[in-house]
Amino acid sequence: MFAGQMKIKVKVTVVVIIGFVIVMLNPSFSAQQPDNTSRSVWDGVYTKEQVKRGEKLYAQLCSSCHGQELAGNDEAAPLSGPAFQASWEGLSVGELSNRVRVSMPPNDPGTLSRQQIVDILSYVLSVNGFPSGKTELDSKPEVLKQVRIEAIKPKEKSG
Repeated sequence: MFAGQMKIKVKVTVVVIIGFVIVMLNPSFSAQQPDNTSRSVWDGVYTKEQVKRGEKLYAQLCSSCHGQELAGNDEAAPLSGPAFQASWEGLSVGELSNRVRVSMPPNDPGTLSRQQIVDILSYVLSVNGFPSGKTELDSKPEVLKQVRIEAIKPKEKSG
C-alpha cells in the first residue's frame, strides 16, 4: 500500500510540473504579463515618421508660444536644451505626455488626441538629440510611463 501512495504522489507532482510548464510556455499567458522593463529616451522609442507628423503639429499648435526653435519665452517653457532636460530629468515620457494632455494648448487644454501628443513629443525628443528607432512611440499611458527621460546617455549595459 505504501508503494501505491508514493506512485500517486509522484504522478500528481509530475502532472503539476507539466501543467506549470505548459502554462509558462503558452504565448497568451506571456502576453498578459505586464512588461516591467523600463526604457530610456536613448533607446529609440519613436520613429522618424512620427517626427515628421509631430513637426507639422508643433508648427500649427505649439510654435506660436514655444517658438520655432522650441526655446520658449517669458510665458512658455522651453522644450529643448538644458533647461528642458533638467526640468524633466528622471521623469517619464508619460508624465510629460500627461502635462501636455491636461494643459495644452493653453487656450483649449485637453483637445489634443493622445496620438497628436506622442507625435509632438517625438519631435521634441528628436530636437533634443534623442535617437529615433524602428517602433512608434505608443500613445498608451501605461507604456509612456515606462520610458524615462535622461539627459545623459546611460553607459552601455554589459553582460
